[in-house]
Amino acid sequence: MKIFKRISMLCLALLMVTSCGLLFGCNKKDYNKIALNEVTHSIFYAPLYVAINNGYFEDEGLEVTLTNGGGSNTSMSALLSGSADIILAGPETAVYTDQEGIKNSPVVFGQLTQCDGSFIVSKEEDVDFDISDMVGETIIGGRAGGLPAMTLQYIIESNGYEIGTSDNQINLRTDVAFDLTASVWENDSTVKYCTLFEPTATNVVKSIEGSKIVASLGEISGTIPYTCFIARENYVEKHSDVVEKFLTAVKRAYNYIVTSDSYAVAQALLPSFDGNTVEELEVAVNSYVAINAWSDDMIMTSDGFDNLMNVMINAGVITEKSVFSDVVNNTYAEKINNLNA
Repeated sequence: MKIFKRISMLCLALLMVTSCGLLFGCNKKDYNKIALNEVTHSIFYAPLYVAINNGYFEDEGLEVTLTNGGGSNTSMSALLSGSADIILAGPETAVYTDQEGIKNSPVVFGQLTQCDGSFIVSKEEDVDFDISDMVGETIIGGRAGGLPAMTLQYIIESNGYEIGTSDNQINLRTDVAFDLTASVWENDSTVKYCTLFEPTATNVVKSIEGSKIVASLGEISGTIPYTCFIARENYVEKHSDVVEKFLTAVKRAYNYIVTSDSYAVAQALLPSFDGNTVEELEVAVNSYVAINAWSDDMIMTSDGFDNLMNVMINAGVITEKSVFSDVVNNTYAEKINNLNA
């Protein structure tokens, strides 16, 4: 598949650079330092930022350095090249590498979010929005092969509508890079809708007169494993204590969010979102709390995994399902939850 080939070619180049560095000798990496790459920067991942800003990782003796991939394929390439120890990305990336047969394959060891975290933004108010309102219109829905676009396709088709460019179809564009969606949508007068995560959705609506957030895809789509912590098999095996401490800090942050008021959570998030006010962050936090966005136990279920497989098969990016145990390792999430039971 083209998606696999793009990942593999980029990884090969990155691996060559990494190997050259190793040949000339580098200081051994500190065991408790974690290079973490996130697929995008969004309040959708609030437990991660709360864990960082409230010092929960430090309390576990970990030092986390966060970088932004700007797309799941780039984040996975960072993991495969060794420039990231852990990535926060869609689990579909682990499925791709599993089906490609990559050795020391990436595995999901913790699920952070359990539904689609994007919102449909319209250039018009669209009171009482319904999926049928997009018939004959265009929506930018993310990158081809990425979970946001595949989930939107699944939603459209499972509601009985067709994707295409005729007047009785919905034109789903998947040709726009994930981190360019807002700017392309804003500057293309032929596109009425796009999907955006928070705080981008709120920021866009605030800056573009007449635009409106009209729907939450998380509410429409229901439960699906959407964003997970992923590492290569040997990293999880050799750093089992680090993985457990990492998830412990994230679980503590989740507990803080669900037991605190939205203003306190927004204050905890503020250092990670300098361009936003506390009030704007509160709105976004409440939006994600309302759709029960975060997994309370970080365990991916086999049923959830099967839902993911159905979405991917429907999108035509895979033709058969991966084996759950080949892609998911719930050992450490289960251990943490058993200790807190």
